Amino acid sequence: MEHNTLNDTLNHKRNFISLTIAVFASFLVLGIADNIRGTAIPRIQAEFALTELHLGLLLAVSSVGYLTACTFTATLSGKIGIRACSILSLILIAAGGTLISLSPNFPTILMSFFLVNLAFGGLDIAIGVIAAKLFTKNTGTMMNLAHFAFGAGAILSPIISITIISARFGTELTSWRYVYLIALSLALIPIIPLLIGRMKKSSEDKKKTGYGAMLRKPSIWLVVGVMLFGTLGEAGIASWFVAFLESGRGYTNESAALHLTLYFVSFTAARLILGPLIDRFGFINSLIVSTAFAAIMITTGVLLGAQGSPLIVLAGIGIAPIFPTVMAVVAKLYSDTIELAITTMMTIIGVIMIPANFLVGGIINQARVIFTSSHGEAGVHMAFSAGFLVFGFSCFLSFVFTLILRARQKKAGKLV
Repeated sequence: MEHNTLNDTLNHKRNFISLTIAVFASFLVLGIADNIRGTAIPRIQAEFALTELHLGLLLAVSSVGYLTACTFTATLSGKIGIRACSILSLILIAAGGTLISLSPNFPTILMSFFLVNLAFGGLDIAIGVIAAKLFTKNTGTMMNLAHFAFGAGAILSPIISITIISARFGTELTSWRYVYLIALSLALIPIIPLLIGRMKKSSEDKKKTGYGAMLRKPSIWLVVGVMLFGTLGEAGIASWFVAFLESGRGYTNESAALHLTLYFVSFTAARLILGPLIDRFGFINSLIVSTAFAAIMITTGVLLGAQGSPLIVLAGIGIAPIFPTVMAVVAKLYSDTIELAITTMMTIIGVIMIPANFLVGGIINQARVIFTSSHGEAGVHMAFSAGFLVFGFSCFLSFVFTLILRARQKKAGKLV
């Protein structure tokens, strides 16, 4: 009996270590793979003589691929298991990278990007579910550390891209193909610890729960609200900060890029450091503080003009914990239906994020027309400020949803 108990303990420990390595490695790969577009897209555009409309179509197809994965990952994981889902997604990422590198024309690029982002969506959800099931202790710390790996991958991504391009594989025009071939092949590495680890099978109750039942829970919509508006602020700053500083503040490209780098440093450091404090303070209470801090920093940073730019950099400290901490909340509130809860949440957010991103661009364009007619060149700065205030307001809405969620959970005696 003692021998069996010792074996069970050793197997559990080995399993935990293997799956933890798999989670961290997968998030690192996602961070690298999802951010190499920045250096590759200009070269893809040059080789195939693409217009901005082509690039918009490319990004739209990528989003559709991600959303497609969101719609069936829970069902697929119920049939083949969440671990097999993760392995399949990693294989598809590597295969997609190979197809991109071999693409002879734009239509094949489109299909390859769809496949890669389909795999991104499947892996994002599958690894999120494994992390939620695995990290039942110190959940806030482990979730933030896991997502820190994604941030580390994002920081490494341009370094890897530039290193491969500088190695002069092929010509300057075709070097992006090797970036995708090599960087996305890294997705094969996390498969090794996933093959070693084991996941418990889903319960019967979980299989009987459908999307309809999940969507009828008011709490899931509150959680979606917190995540959606927090993610919009996160993605918005990452996408628009450089343009805001250059066009809205008159910064040089080098200075604007430095500010974005510092933002990512504060963002990544927050995920590395704040986890233990989140566990101690409580997930929802921590979300209240982080969303409020982000909203105040962004809004004040915009309203103060050029002197406020460092405050937007510091907003990363508040924005960084939102995604992983919401995932920790989901793990606690929906422990019996975790696959379905995460899939439902990510699908809703993905559907709304596409028009939301277009809306931000529309606000900036419309504001530019209105302000430049009356204020000349200064109107451009005002237009970008108006657009960037959307991200501050978005974080404020995340704060409001968190307050409502806290009141509801406290009343139900389920505050986490």
